Amino acid sequence: MTETLIKRANIIVKGLVQGVSFRAYTRRRASSLGLVGYVRNLSNGDVEIIVEGTQIQIYQFIKWLRNEGSPASDVSDVQVKWANKLENFNSFRVIF
Repeated sequence: MTETLIKRANIIVKGLVQGVSFRAYTRRRASSLGLVGYVRNLSNGDVEIIVEGTQIQIYQFIKWLRNEGSPASDVSDVQVKWANKLENFNSFRVIF
């Protein structure tokens, strides 16, 4: 069953996503979905997320990124690239 296979997604979130607690909300949401990986700010104002979990979990997470995020954020685009190589993270964390 492909729904239970672990996948990896490399995600770039664009818009007003820095300085609005976006990383903290992202960590909480990813952890609540059982996802592992990390979130970090990029120097160009975007946020990068590397996430591993089932495809269903990741799709739920992407939907949350696009439609909710943090209350003060304004997401203009979510770019997703699926990857085959897993890092086997043991938690979801914020990288500073």
